[in-house]
Amino acid sequence: MSESHAISDCDDETSWTMTKTSRITKRCLDLLVAAPMLVVCVVPFLAAAVAIKLDDGGSVFFRQVRVGRSGNPFRVWKFRTMSVMQVDPKVPDRMSRDDERITRVGRFLRGLGIDELPQLLNVLAGEMSLVGPRPTLAYQVEHYSDFERRRLEVTPGITSLAIVSGRNALSWTERIRLDVWYVDHGTLALDIRILALTLWKVLVTREGLYGPDGTNDTFVEPRDPL
Repeated sequence: MSESHAISDCDDETSWTMTKTSRITKRCLDLLVAAPMLVVCVVPFLAAAVAIKLDDGGSVFFRQVRVGRSGNPFRVWKFRTMSVMQVDPKVPDRMSRDDERITRVGRFLRGLGIDELPQLLNVLAGEMSLVGPRPTLAYQVEHYSDFERRRLEVTPGITSLAIVSGRNALSWTERIRLDVWYVDHGTLALDIRILALTLWKVLVTREGLYGPDGTNDTFVEPRDPL
């Protein structure tokens, strides 16, 4: 949480969520970064696809319906990292560090965050942004309080303030608070800082992939009001 506080302390610009010009600029940044990244990632993506196929012969991609801005559903792109992908989006699915469904290649891809990079396609389509609250599942949104629902006021992102502040090591309540803070205070400069921190967190420290107990919170039980 300390890093997020440091970010908020030094960020006193007008939130991009409040100005049309800033929102357009954010979208331009998304396109200017996502398009070249997809070109650069062609070879790594092909290598990942071949490795996934050779590992178990299954499909390369995993598509799942997530909830985006204003509650609009869309299908995210991800590299498949699990051997069994019959996941019902309406049924809580707890992921653990030692989950036997994670393939050998999948464990490597997840460790470096490579499994999420196909979501650059979602960014180009305007369904996601580079930075924003992570898109969640419909069953989670059904449990949202009015405060939690505010995270749907902006376009979901590949990375977020919550990810660089602890990721899954944070409680759901802490993640929601950071997401809503971003909704109210997000700026283009903040996005750039979050992108830089993401590289450090994912490639160097690799922290927060799973919760403190080795599992990820599915958010199925009602939370106390925030």
